[in-house]
Amino acid sequence: MAETEPTPPPPAAVAEPDPPAKSRLPVLALIAVLLAAGLAALSWIDSRQRIDATQEELARRLREIETDAREARSVSRQAQEAMREAHGKIAQLEMRLAESQSQQLALEALYQDLSRNRDEWQLAEIEQVLAIASQQLQLARNVRAALLALQLAEARLSRSDRPQFAPIRRALARDIERLKAAPTVDLAAVTSRIDTLIAGVDSLPLAFEERAERAPAAKEPPKEGSFLARLGAEVWSELSQLVVVRRMGPAEPPLLPPTQAYFVRENLRLRLLNARASLLSRDEAGYREDLRASLAWTQRYFDPKSKQTLDAVGQLKQLNAVSITFEMPTISESLEAVRGYKSRRERTPG
Repeated sequence: MAETEPTPPPPAAVAEPDPPAKSRLPVLALIAVLLAAGLAALSWIDSRQRIDATQEELARRLREIETDAREARSVSRQAQEAMREAHGKIAQLEMRLAESQSQQLALEALYQDLSRNRDEWQLAEIEQVLAIASQQLQLARNVRAALLALQLAEARLSRSDRPQFAPIRRALARDIERLKAAPTVDLAAVTSRIDTLIAGVDSLPLAFEERAERAPAAKEPPKEGSFLARLGAEVWSELSQLVVVRRMGPAEPPLLPPTQAYFVRENLRLRLLNARASLLSRDEAGYREDLRASLAWTQRYFDPKSKQTLDAVGQLKQLNAVSITFEMPTISESLEAVRGYKSRRERTPG
């Protein structure tokens, strides 16, 4: 069978759907509008929610900021109050510091015045001590008293331990060494020994009295024998006592009557008194001459075998060997150091 070509539909059959398509357009448009409205509503609702959430968040943030601001204002007020209190305390501390500084300055000035016055008083006392020691040294030649005065002054300066007193202490040390090296005479001891000799003058036995005691006694007449023999012996004894003849050698002591013996003792006492006066006046020539005369008289007029005489002779020889004159050292260096320091302090104010 032969294939037949299909026949196209008739035109009327193709044009029939057009009316329904036109009727659906409004519906689609309405749907589209509704969809757009829904989307817009959803978008508005979402935006509204977001705006509400943002407003709430903003309000919360504002509340927090306001709270923080209130707290900050409170803290600021507290800080301002603390600052004011701190300023007040600082002002008080500055005022007290100024008062303490002024008090410290006043105390320092007072201390300097007291220190200056104390130094001046101490130096014035030391100067007075040294001046008296110098007078004792030059007038009485009392080395021991001057040495004690210098040692006292040095001890007082060492206790103060002030560096500015170092030159004075060095001068005192040099003068102390000079006084220690100087020969010393114990005037009190020498004078006491001379006074002992003066007091013992009356107890010294005279030489002729001792010789009279040692003279042979007159022979007693014999008790036995004839009457004429005893009578002749007695007559001869009486006659022999009327005239006494003795041989006087150059070493024999002179015979002195009682009045002359008194003057011998008094002259010896005067010689010893003169020796003591020469000792105190540092007259070595007169001192030695009086001791030499006293020694010669003691050896000539008094018993050389008596213990009192031997002791007196020994004492006189020892006293004659004492040298009472020598070049006396001075303490002028110490005095000049003290006075120089005082004059420098007076020229330097404050």
